[in-house]
Amino acid sequence: MSAIRLEFRAVTKRFPAQRRGDAPVTAVQNVSFTVADGEVVSIIGPSGCGKSTLLNMGSGLDPATSGEVFVDGERVTRPNEHVAFMLQKDLLLPWRTIRQNVEFGLEIQGRPTADRHRIAEELLVKCRLQDFIHHYPHQLSGGMRQRAALARTLAVDPAVLLMDEPFSALDAQTKMVLQQDLGRTLADTGKTALFITHDLAEAIALSDRVLVMSQRPGTIIEEIKVDIPDRDNPMERRKSPKVGPYVSALMELLHIDQAAA
Repeated sequence: MSAIRLEFRAVTKRFPAQRRGDAPVTAVQNVSFTVADGEVVSIIGPSGCGKSTLLNMGSGLDPATSGEVFVDGERVTRPNEHVAFMLQKDLLLPWRTIRQNVEFGLEIQGRPTADRHRIAEELLVKCRLQDFIHHYPHQLSGGMRQRAALARTLAVDPAVLLMDEPFSALDAQTKMVLQQDLGRTLADTGKTALFITHDLAEAIALSDRVLVMSQRPGTIIEEIKVDIPDRDNPMERRKSPKVGPYVSALMELLHIDQAAA
């Protein structure tokens, strides 16, 4: 059995009331699940159900009210170098070149300049940005910026990648290209990833398992194992006749009216 990289153990997150007289808000309640080494798990659920809250707790940015989160068996109490977070916005630093942006985390780690250059340039080749290493973020398209953000995320060699709808702001064609890039990169590097998306086909195309959350307070109401080959090739996976039934099952769990979808 594969080693467990990430574990949420009976986690609840409650936020204090924003105004006097209001009740505290419970974002997620008694959530437990694991992500094994090399596995990609997606989380889907209604807006406001606590998906991003789970990632914030997994990264150490926000503590759980009760329960515990573990990365490689170590309890998460603060941000640590074992976890990298990729968000909807690329957050590239505009005054740094693309290579310098990719090297940013390595600089914080104190890596030698030669190592930083080598790692950044290798990743930029994998992300098909080798011709843009000296460009600045404003000179790149949105899709290219997200590929640069992925390279920056991978540069610090994290044990776990947390990804919060990283492609949601992109057009459909660019999104599928980046899904393909991500699927191949995760397979090549053997990385473990927890991925949030509202795109049900994206969840099926990229994941080994899909976790379905309820309305707030969010709980895990279903776990679906994706039994389709070619997880490293999301575009090929999308051609499978099994995708439609998986998406239909997820829509039913989320109570989405298929006639109106």
